Amino acid sequence: MTPTHTDFNDPNERPIEAALDELGIDAPDGLAERTLVAVGLADAYAPIDTVIGPIWVAFNGRGVSTVESAESGAAFEARVQTTRGRTAHRLAALPPRLASAIQRRLAGDRRVQIPLDLRGHSAFETDVWMKALEIPRGEVRPYGWIATEIGRPKAVRAVGSALGHNPVPLIVPCHRVVRSDGMLGQYSLGGPANKRALLAWEGLDPDGMEDLARSGVRYVGSDTTRIYCLPTCHHAQRISARHRVLFRSAAAGTSAGYRACRVCRPAVAAA
Repeated sequence: MTPTHTDFNDPNERPIEAALDELGIDAPDGLAERTLVAVGLADAYAPIDTVIGPIWVAFNGRGVSTVESAESGAAFEARVQTTRGRTAHRLAALPPRLASAIQRRLAGDRRVQIPLDLRGHSAFETDVWMKALEIPRGEVRPYGWIATEIGRPKAVRAVGSALGHNPVPLIVPCHRVVRSDGMLGQYSLGGPANKRALLAWEGLDPDGMEDLARSGVRYVGSDTTRIYCLPTCHHAQRISARHRVLFRSAAAGTSAGYRACRVCRPAVAAA
């Protein structure tokens, strides 16, 4: 039998390839963008309404990556490109589950899990942010408290710097961290005015907090339990005026026969 010669450049000689070509269809619109977002090579984003106004939230398959205020979606996209090195694609709204989780977190539910994409940040910064996540809604802790809790008691300034670079404020509540002297301090998401607004929304009295700080008071004790707390600890907030005892230092509380609260751990802040 004489072998035949097949010309593979002739479609008529390639029945299988020709049939496969006829099956080809265009990819659905947006598939490439969704794929890049899913694997973390791009972000999707949308605005959410908060007590301090509209805030933009970017996320990808690894988690929420950026939370910022911006004048427009275009400005936010440019910011993500500059800081994260990724393209951001706008959505009409956040996915319902993510939007619900964020709102629950803002309402004080610390049990809700919100994955975070913190690539590009140091282990120290991540430790600071994860510790800030432990601060309950309606309470504050000083920078020194975080520094000591993460095993870096001398790194108070570095803690402040890390909080100033928090890429996901509100979700990681850096507005609940104040200066070691009790004054509110700065806030990366719109400045001190927004910090005051958020703390007031959570039920605190920012003016009263700073008045107490100016007077030199750092701790509040109960003459019934003989326990002293940080002023905004929920235990301290329940102490009636007639039973409140004010201390300028942890040492003063200890000398008076009071012990540190095991919930807010004021001795940590003192250290």
